[in-house]
Amino acid sequence: MSRPSISEVTALIADLADHRKFGLGSYRELMSRKADLLERIAAGLPGDTEAAEIAAAARARADELKSTG
Repeated sequence: MSRPSISEVTALIADLADHRKFGLGSYRELMSRKADLLERIAAGLPGDTEAAEIAAAARARADELKSTG
């Protein structure tokens, strides 16, 4: 699993801003992308428990959103 690139992180931030300002994009999809990026960051930082906890919380929230449809 590779660390996300700056362009991937920038694209997510831009998409989140567009969602917030204009209602564009699926919130569920954005949260899933966020969780994916955080998991990749945490995977690149073995031993960083805080990064792992944040990634796990983001994944749990993304999964919760998927299950509520």
